[in-house]
Amino acid sequence: MIPLATITAFDRFLAAEGLSFEAVIVGGAALALLGLTTRQTRDCDVLEPLLSAEIEDAARRFAGEQRAQGVDLADDWLNNGPRDLIDVLPEGWDARLVDLRVGDALVLRTLGRKDLLCTKLFALCDRGLDLADCLALAPTAPEIEGIEPWVAQRDAHPGWPAHVHATLQDLARRLGHAL
Repeated sequence: MIPLATITAFDRFLAAEGLSFEAVIVGGAALALLGLTTRQTRDCDVLEPLLSAEIEDAARRFAGEQRAQGVDLADDWLNNGPRDLIDVLPEGWDARLVDLRVGDALVLRTLGRKDLLCTKLFALCDRGLDLADCLALAPTAPEIEGIEPWVAQRDAHPGWPAHVHATLQDLARRLGHAL
């Protein structure tokens, strides 16, 4: 699990190596840095840029150092897993970025609220694993209604729109909204 202290330690590591890294992150690490969740996450999902070989190597060496200190950190803890989102995010997402953390060598941003909600509501419908994150984001009824068409377009399966509607209705009910 990646405690937030890991991000600070990675910043120091990069600075000591004479490296710097600026990225847009999403997922659990972004929610934790926004102060929306306290849950720990196993990785840090980098939306952009593509990780260079130099940064991948630094992240791997950092993970090795952390494991030597008893921290459970996989070699691929810093990854481009959600990179495909770039192709489907609402237009202008890159103009709505929010600063998360500016360190000596590490600058992290995340998506603006609407775009972050899009990714989390899609993940909830797609994987069913992101309910706690969606509850922590606490979307309003208008936000859920506004994002539902976007999520419903993310899959060509004929039953997908009905599944999306039912899933988001359940989320709205849990949040005390009547849609």
